[in-house]
Amino acid sequence: MKNNDFIKEFHFYLSKNDCIFARRSIYKKMWNNILEVFTNYTDWKFWLISLFLLSWLIQMLYYIFVFSRIGRRKKQVPYNSPVPVSVVICAKNEEENLRERLKYVLEQDYPDFEVVVVNDQSTDDTEMILDEYKQKYKNLYVTEISHNNFRRGKKLALTIGIKAAKNEWLLLTDADCIPASKNWIRQMSQHFTDGNDIVLGYGGYEERNTFVNKLIRYDAGFVALQYYTYCEAGMPYMGVGRNLAYRKSLFMGGRGFASHSELMSGDDDLFVNENAKGHKVALAYNPESFTTCVPKETFYQWNVQKQRHFTASERYRGGHKFVLAMEPFFRSLFYMACVAMALFDPLYWIAAAAFVARFAIFQFTMCSMAKKFKMNKVAGWALLFDIILPWINLVQMILGNHRKERLKWK
Repeated sequence: MKNNDFIKEFHFYLSKNDCIFARRSIYKKMWNNILEVFTNYTDWKFWLISLFLLSWLIQMLYYIFVFSRIGRRKKQVPYNSPVPVSVVICAKNEEENLRERLKYVLEQDYPDFEVVVVNDQSTDDTEMILDEYKQKYKNLYVTEISHNNFRRGKKLALTIGIKAAKNEWLLLTDADCIPASKNWIRQMSQHFTDGNDIVLGYGGYEERNTFVNKLIRYDAGFVALQYYTYCEAGMPYMGVGRNLAYRKSLFMGGRGFASHSELMSGDDDLFVNENAKGHKVALAYNPESFTTCVPKETFYQWNVQKQRHFTASERYRGGHKFVLAMEPFFRSLFYMACVAMALFDPLYWIAAAAFVARFAIFQFTMCSMAKKFKMNKVAGWALLFDIILPWINLVQMILGNHRKERLKWK
């Protein structure tokens, strides 16, 4: 080797090792700075990083031990002989929805079922549509609430429909919902066994190509993620009236909606919250057991709907309210602390590492949720919705409880 070549190679070796030593020096200095933050209890950075790591840890516990249950493979439900079922639907000025959607319920592939529709003081052509359907379908039974100035709401209509039902098992849905298949009743009824008293199903919303629609569908999916996985963890706390089943004897024995009859909401979630304790609750995972409903078109309409729903949350059991409130609280704390830590060295390295770890398990859970509930085009928006929904829900809850006397079912 020539001397010049040797000298060049030697200089390259030195420069390369200088870079390695420099990087090691930087890492060592960074690690020492981090240790200094952890050991200085009077430094505000210590308390910031402590809150950040606490919120991160609690978030990870929720996702690893609760929410991750949605992605686990479920055991196949053994075939159960069909039992008589009464489908109960309340309708108030639902002319168009009944004309287009009621037939999908009436034409279910199931040997023994009736459909009870309660016409709640409709002022459109609901009565005429129901009369036409009665001529065609012998399994349709219609009962009506007469017109008057007394404001009753959905709970009275449901109570009348349930009392009119002739079968023990009740399957509830809304007039604007369509079953996912002709096997909707059959798939839900697979859980109508001697050991179960309540069956929770998933009720999603139709897809539209708007931001508001993605927000609505994501919110509905996340709510379902919560009540499905909490139920899997032994804490059933709610269901949705778009797809819910329970025994008539459970309703009558528990005095129905008597304890919260003054509220405009709670016919589904509060009923489950009050009656699930001490009773066996099953979950319907088969996609054919789902229902799909008409979503609100504007943010304002959805906001009013959510405000009405939140009026029932204050009546939940204390333990349920605590567990449900802690997740969005620490989620918001995590994001705020993450932004604060990103402004300071060396805290931004900790923030970045924790954010990436949390995002990975969060995105995996959201993709599992979207796959399980057949939700298209929402997983990509999940991070944005994860950040903003706690604040939107907080405002909706405050406004809902402030305006609950003015909120109406229809």
